[in-house]
Amino acid sequence: MASSKYSAEDVKRAHEILYSEGIKMRYQVAGKEYVDKSLAAANNPFAKAMQEYVSESCWGSIWTRPGLELKTRSFLNIAMLCCQNRGTELATHVKGALNNGASEEEIREVILQAACYCGMPAGIEGFRVAWKAVEEWRAQNPGKQRSGGDAAEGAEDRHVDLDLASRAKEE
Repeated sequence: MASSKYSAEDVKRAHEILYSEGIKMRYQVAGKEYVDKSLAAANNPFAKAMQEYVSESCWGSIWTRPGLELKTRSFLNIAMLCCQNRGTELATHVKGALNNGASEEEIREVILQAACYCGMPAGIEGFRVAWKAVEEWRAQNPGKQRSGGDAAEGAEDRHVDLDLASRAKEE
């Protein structure tokens, strides 16, 4: 075994710090109720190891890094999870994006963009999952509507009028 300048206690402490910071970030993004449920479901050493790893690596190491706003990190996860057809996690991250200040329109645009590159079936499923998550988030957060936002501003200027039937009648 290679020698290290760090003791086993140092490594253990590093894991504890990452786990602690990861749990704080998970609570902030996904909500305490969801996180506590996930942790409680890992009620054996086999499953507990995965929850510890997720909290340390994803939430404690990546989500806490500088350089990207939490909303941007949420958008990245939404796109990747949509492309992978990972509905359960997609729903969690849609709600997290709303918690991070994203608008429903911004989330819609992220999924549309993802569908263009990962395929329509994944995009359609992403929309189904995301809409259900938005409705659940609304029910859990009355009065915190997340419509509008920067993505919606000027959107009418960027879209082509696709009402071909109306145009055909006019000609």
